[in-house]
Amino acid sequence: MPELTPENIWVAIGFGGQALFASRFLVQWIATERRRQSVVPTAFWYLSLGGGLVLLSYALSIGDPVFITGQSFGVLVYSRNLWFVHRGKADETR
Repeated sequence: MPELTPENIWVAIGFGGQALFASRFLVQWIATERRRQSVVPTAFWYLSLGGGLVLLSYALSIGDPVFITGQSFGVLVYSRNLWFVHRGKADETR
């Protein structure tokens, strides 16, 4: 059993974030297969944002500027897409 060190904890967090981030492709694939056309479900953006935030936390913990920059940009894009999703739903109820 690996030693429980802060570094190992962050590695586990990083792998968890990567698993969360990767699961978005499974969600998108299933939604596409069900509709028989390419779709991007709202869950895709939530998984992207959640995984991106966890991966950003990991990148900050290891101090990797390339990883930090990439994840920071991604988090902005995922947040913006969720804003559009929710704004569209609010417009539909008017």
